[in-house]
Amino acid sequence: MTHAPARSADGAPAGTVLVVRLDNAGDVLLAGPAVRAVAASARRVVLLAGPNGRAAAELLPGVDRVLEWRAPWIDPDPRPVTGSHVVGLLRLVREAAPDQALILTSFHQSSLPPALLLRLAGVPRIAAISEDYPGSLLDVRHIVDETVDVPEPERMLAVARAAGFRPPPGDDGRLAVRRPLPPVGHITGPPGYVVVHPGASAPARAWPEGHCAEAVRELVRAGRRVVVTGGPGECELTRRVAGGAGPIGTDGSGAEKAVPSTSEAVRDLGGRTSLAELAAVLAGASAVVVANTGPAHLAAAVGTPVVTLFAPVVPAARWAPYGVPSVLLGDQDAPCAGSRARICPVPGHPCLSSVSPARVAEAVGRLASVRETVS
Repeated sequence: MTHAPARSADGAPAGTVLVVRLDNAGDVLLAGPAVRAVAASARRVVLLAGPNGRAAAELLPGVDRVLEWRAPWIDPDPRPVTGSHVVGLLRLVREAAPDQALILTSFHQSSLPPALLLRLAGVPRIAAISEDYPGSLLDVRHIVDETVDVPEPERMLAVARAAGFRPPPGDDGRLAVRRPLPPVGHITGPPGYVVVHPGASAPARAWPEGHCAEAVRELVRAGRRVVVTGGPGECELTRRVAGGAGPIGTDGSGAEKAVPSTSEAVRDLGGRTSLAELAAVLAGASAVVVANTGPAHLAAAVGTPVVTLFAPVVPAARWAPYGVPSVLLGDQDAPCAGSRARICPVPGHPCLSSVSPARVAEAVGRLASVRETVS
């Protein structure tokens, strides 16, 4: 397979480059260093994302346009594979008219289904990792040793390098989001709080709700302000974890009024933030308590230390928060290790239920002191 440089023979920038990452928000954020490497020598970067990753794609520096398509082989709620659905992707790609494409995947995903569709759409040069023989589907076949756990950002950056793209001078290779972020002080209070994010993209990755609630109490008893965050479908969860309060700042009628909570030090922002606003909330925190889910990577992208409750259903060496101070908690040798299970296969969820709220509060104290010293 050819490894031709990303630039043309006369040194002109590469044309339009399509970067493909079709899964969740966290996975898209982890592609950030590779995207910036592409953007350093491309005229235009178009990112093809799934519906669960689109908002994250729009936050990535270097992305000029985002396309959305639900991949039947990746999406957790896949639609049937139909001719009309495939034709929809072909139209999107042909309209974008990329000169080349990078397909970014994790070790358990195949790059060949999207490569086939991009070929049908007329993309002339395609690069990806593929353990399977790709025939004419790939021009740059990057082969890696899948027995070695490499952090996802480095894995994806290696694909960009294989295709001829190099990070720009001074790029530290960490995760990043576009700045400036929206103002959120009116819902968080001043910076220096601790964020507790109790939800997760899969139940097997979630710390038990009762543990989350008790951790909030532990943090408040330690004199810390706490902001509880969650998506639109997690409002009941965040309300319970925050101690039964409604959202701070409203009384349910839309009027500005403080709603009493178990402690005035706790604010419930469940369902109240866009992804960009959540990034701003995380940026103002001294530390974030979160499972292995998208907001862990969003916290890393804004430089905030992370206490990660990490179920070993996937390897922490690949998906732990990247490039920021972090404390990883959870039994990494539990029977579920490497299973990629979405529902915990072990009664009692011992890999995470064994982590006490007091241990989490202690980890927060260590990380927050580091953050506050640096600040």
